[in-house]
Amino acid sequence: MRIGLFTDTYPPFINGVSTSVSMLKDALEKKGHTVYVITVSKNLLKYEIDKENRIIKVPGIPVGIYDYRLSRIYPISMINTMRSWKLDVVHSHTEFGIGIFARLFAKQFNIPLIHTYHTLYEDYTHYLTKGYFDKSSKKIVEYLTKFYCDKTATELIVPTNKIYKLFKEKYEFEKNIHIIPTGIEIDRFFTENVDEDEVKLLKEKLNISKKDFVVLFVGRIASEKNITFLLESSKELKKKIPNYKLMIVGDGPDKEEYEKYVKDNSIDDHIIFTGKAAWEEIPLYYHCANLFATASTTETQGLTVIEAMASSVPPLCIDDESFTTTVTDDLSGKIFTNNKEYEDAVIELHKDKKKYKYISEQARINSEHLSSSSYAERVLEVYERAIKTKKEQRDRNIINRVIDKIKGE
Repeated sequence: MRIGLFTDTYPPFINGVSTSVSMLKDALEKKGHTVYVITVSKNLLKYEIDKENRIIKVPGIPVGIYDYRLSRIYPISMINTMRSWKLDVVHSHTEFGIGIFARLFAKQFNIPLIHTYHTLYEDYTHYLTKGYFDKSSKKIVEYLTKFYCDKTATELIVPTNKIYKLFKEKYEFEKNIHIIPTGIEIDRFFTENVDEDEVKLLKEKLNISKKDFVVLFVGRIASEKNITFLLESSKELKKKIPNYKLMIVGDGPDKEEYEKYVKDNSIDDHIIFTGKAAWEEIPLYYHCANLFATASTTETQGLTVIEAMASSVPPLCIDDESFTTTVTDDLSGKIFTNNKEYEDAVIELHKDKKKYKYISEQARINSEHLSSSSYAERVLEVYERAIKTKKEQRDRNIINRVIDKIKGE
């Protein structure tokens, strides 16, 4: 099969969507398919073409939200090249920029369009509105999302039941919705595949001792990630666990604010801000930790939770459907609803070594069902369905044109 992946973000940019698309490309290619990527370049004027890896990067301008850039909606100079690919399917991973191009390209050349909805945009409008017209901006985002996903996509993929219900109940989506949790390259997080010496060196660099009990957060340092929740609990946890530390891996617009909070509350000896980590080094950070924690309710799935599980690091997650479809409470992790439940879970797993070992092992076992290979298999099934649906539509259109012609004669 010849597949086109259209995305606004792709390595070297580091985020959930970028990781997901890159992983899907690799997994599909391992299964013998030919995959092309159309994405955005840092360059404002020049196209970047990687023929060997089949990647085209369209010039893009920054939009003021992390590393995201907005591309030209219809890069005419690339059309003939892309047409020569003779794609069987177009798979878009964004609603805007490159996503609009995917829709236009698929329609022009009558190619089935599959769309994966990755981001709850309604939770991010404040970055553009700065608090003004927030209600109306959310309505605009809702309209654009419904239009793009319902009117143009042949098939829709969502990662969790939470997003499925959003489209069915709030957006009243009428077409097929496939719930396919995004997989990851879990092998690179397995304990046996991580260099112990490199982990030791990283611990020394971060001033983590053998006695320290480390809770890890990985992600953007931003308000929607609810990092304040973890910092508030740190004030209590440091009293109960003297060697407790919270390690925050990542960067973002609110980092300085959180660093100030840590100093003002005299917990700076227990908090480690590592800054942004290179993609290839991420597994090392998980293996520096005893637990993983997230209190974010704005995720569509939460790939970092799967990374923790694959690393045999028990995840502690707030009660949100983005996580409860992946983590089984008291089996492969812990689910909490408030600060006290979270703190109790940390303390329990710190004290009860047998329980810790059991959940750690179950987390690793459960992660194996979320591999990139399994994800690619299920996505391929959607591709085949989309091709079949598109063919049936073409056949109906031909029949209708013949009937109309006969009637006209």
